[in-house]
Amino acid sequence: MAKYVIGIDYGTLSARALLLHADDGKEIAISEFVYPHAVMSEKDISGKPEKPTTALQHPQDYLDALSFTVKDVLKKSGVSANDVCGIGIDFTSCTVLPTDINGVPLCFYDRFKEKENAYVKLWKHHGANDQAERMTEIAKQTKQGWLEDYGGKVSSEWLFPKLFETAECSPTVYDSTALFLEAGDWLTYILTGNLVRSSCMAGFKALWSADGGYPSQDYLEKVNPIFKTALQKVKGRVLPVCEKAGELNDKGALLTGLNNGTVVAVPVIDAHVALPSAGVTDDGGLLIIMGTSACHIVLSEKDKKIKGICGKVKDGVAKGYFAYEAGQAGFGDILDWFINNWVTQEYFEQAKNQGVNIFDYLNQKASLLAMGKNSVLVLDWWNGNRTPYADYSLSGAVFGLNLKTKPEEIYYAIITALAYGTKRIIQTYENSGVAVNTVTASGGIAVKNHFFMQVFADVLGKEISVVDSKQAGAKGSAIYASVASGLFPSLKESAKVLGDKCYKKVVPNLENTKLYDKQYDRYVEISEFFASKKLQ
Repeated sequence: MAKYVIGIDYGTLSARALLLHADDGKEIAISEFVYPHAVMSEKDISGKPEKPTTALQHPQDYLDALSFTVKDVLKKSGVSANDVCGIGIDFTSCTVLPTDINGVPLCFYDRFKEKENAYVKLWKHHGANDQAERMTEIAKQTKQGWLEDYGGKVSSEWLFPKLFETAECSPTVYDSTALFLEAGDWLTYILTGNLVRSSCMAGFKALWSADGGYPSQDYLEKVNPIFKTALQKVKGRVLPVCEKAGELNDKGALLTGLNNGTVVAVPVIDAHVALPSAGVTDDGGLLIIMGTSACHIVLSEKDKKIKGICGKVKDGVAKGYFAYEAGQAGFGDILDWFINNWVTQEYFEQAKNQGVNIFDYLNQKASLLAMGKNSVLVLDWWNGNRTPYADYSLSGAVFGLNLKTKPEEIYYAIITALAYGTKRIIQTYENSGVAVNTVTASGGIAVKNHFFMQVFADVLGKEISVVDSKQAGAKGSAIYASVASGLFPSLKESAKVLGDKCYKKVVPNLENTKLYDKQYDRYVEISEFFASKKLQ
């Protein structure tokens, strides 16, 4: 009898469910649900203006997405719920919401419907900057050992700063909150009745470690005495990925149309599930997820302190490995900004006349430039710097302009800067004793823009395997479900069967690598100077 698993990928604006054949990884059916409330960033639920740093969502959208997409893939495929062994969930993180002890979101209650802090704070909600800076300052003063595992700085995007923002800005909401839950953990609680927390989400976004747990009560009260109840609000057993969070109860079965007892896997962060989906499950395997921003996750058997990374979690992606995360806060969005603001109409018309898009046209022109000898140099900090400086106040810059500079020169300089930023991250890993043996890239840029990827391979001096997965998140979640439900003995074995195969390999031109190395040294020198000066 055929067996199936379902992966549900929760993104910023929509959720997608993928029904996967567990024997061969064939994608049977896909369904998407767009959140009706989208992101509440300009106006709150009552129509009042929001602060620029605000990014809220409505948890009802997540429940509606779950119910619609899972039932829809069953309907489209004709597959019986009896043949679905497990479901897995990935979610943007840190996306956190306050609930009562039963998991009911506070915003569902009439008295909290107009309280913005009662709603979901999306991963990109930056209203807790003050709280994050204070947490960092106190952590340095009290020499908290965990700070080194997070690049030396607490991010406003993480759980505790968002929790503290609620406590300081809306004490009534904070006092009424029994649980602050990652949205992925909340869904598993609703589906199974088990209050568990993902080691991936807790480790990367809530300062938790398998050895030390969460930050100490003493430290939290030094940040602010009112936080004496904070640890009570993040209770719940932390489970490693690939484990079973529980099984569907009556409520979960009714919500999804699946059977009672269907296995629900421990949820995983949306970027991190892409590793098994791309077949990256070995020591020294690095995956670069190329999207609006870029995430660089490497697996290692070694436990190292690495300055400037975003986090390190044991069993955070695969059992038996430490998962290290670094990133570039601006990536594809910098290219989009350039296209929309700096490229002249003439270039668009010429691209149209040739029957190509503007990126292909710029690639043609940039490929005629001397590799590694462009006089224009860019600092890729349009959205601040994530690694190695962990400073979101830093801003981008373009050097070497003159009256003869052409758009393709700036375009090429942006691409090389993004490659230099990635090389800096790889060197940060390697200089700290974490090997990068293989490099894999996923995302639309990696698949569609060969010129971009050739520059990357040349700059890094490493072969890059490119995987083409339009549903990397949902497929990765399904892979975790296949392990949690016992269909495969390990993540590695499941990824071999269900994961995406290599779409293409990009081999570096090592002569170009030598040329790029010279400009890379300038990039590092300028980066160090402006990171210390904080040019804004």
